[in-house]
Amino acid sequence: MFKTITRIKFSDCDPAGILFFGRVYELCHSAYEEMITSFHLAEDYWNNDEYIVPVIKSEAHYHQPMKYGEEITIEILVKILKSSSFELEYLLKNGGEVECVLVNTVHVFVDKRTWKKKAMKKEIANGFERYLAAN
Repeated sequence: MFKTITRIKFSDCDPAGILFFGRVYELCHSAYEEMITSFHLAEDYWNNDEYIVPVIKSEAHYHQPMKYGEEITIEILVKILKSSSFELEYLLKNGGEVECVLVNTVHVFVDKRTWKKKAMKKEIANGFERYLAAN
């Protein structure tokens, strides 16, 4: 499991001081970026000439509000890893370790020129394998 910690900013909240629901995806994507950085890839995962990795499915289950100033732990598990796609599960917990939100995203590697599915490079697959749920 990959784990990171962040704090809820006032600018992320609605007038009641509760995290605006759409901001959960921004928190998750920032954690995803940190996870990819942990792979120490030789090439730029986000900006290269060969592939892109769009989200093809996402869902979020909100269990507990997250409030301004709270420290949030984001845990990421790789639920499914295939040759050209992967599914991530994000669990967001507040400082009291209360589960606030569960997010799932499915991503697929796509050739930038043809927009067809493309196998991910072994170096990238190895990075995801480190965080597989079965490990």
